[in-house]
Amino acid sequence: MRVVSLTCSNTEIVCALGLADHLVGVDDHSDYPEPIVTRLPRVGPDLSIDLDAVAALRPDLVLASLTVPGHERIVAALTQRGLPFLAPEPVSLLDVYRDVRAIAGALDALEAGERVVAELLAAMPPQSPQRRPRILVEWWPKPVIVPGRDSWVTDLLTLAGAENPFATRPVKSTPVSDQEVLEAAPDAIVIAWCGVPLHRYRRDIVQRRPAWAGLDAIRADRIFPVSEAFLGRPGPRLREGYDALRAIAAGC
Repeated sequence: MRVVSLTCSNTEIVCALGLADHLVGVDDHSDYPEPIVTRLPRVGPDLSIDLDAVAALRPDLVLASLTVPGHERIVAALTQRGLPFLAPEPVSLLDVYRDVRAIAGALDALEAGERVVAELLAAMPPQSPQRRPRILVEWWPKPVIVPGRDSWVTDLLTLAGAENPFATRPVKSTPVSDQEVLEAAPDAIVIAWCGVPLHRYRRDIVQRRPAWAGLDAIRADRIFPVSEAFLGRPGPRLREGYDALRAIAAGC
């Protein structure tokens, strides 16, 4: 089967299923597993996919997504062209497991899908600490954007023995004001800026916010860069995000 993946998470799911040889093209942002993706044709960045390039690869299945704001335009274009596709829209961790199984089913690899889900479940056991530290995960620095209730990151924090201070907001993500952060009083802050490579994360941007100076997280220097690849991609590497959050929670 010839598969074109339009998002990093889908690329990583296909590879985790042991079906990398099915991939005939990927989006510009897919960067893992590096030995596999570096040899594949690129079809453009997530919001500017070259549909002619996708069609030229003669895919039996295109793996799109509805988690990326604006990607619905790509999905509409795939529909218009009559290209066969799946477009997952996971919100919770349970949704991520569901989508792994759905992709596996579409690739006639149901057993592999169950294996990947079982490995994720085993790698992310729920923690039950006496106290759950409040960890603010920052998707973007200006304005500060954080995950809300409807996010697999909120689930990851819970599993890791922590708490999302904005978990009661019925949204996927939300901007927050300085006053709202002060009221949330996070014990730690995680930098996971979307679309920014880890080496460009800057702790000093968080440290220098005048209104945040009195936060315990700032005074105790509990500011932790965690690659967005481990938190923002609904796929197998969420286990690495879980490991990072669990270590942070344990140290608070």
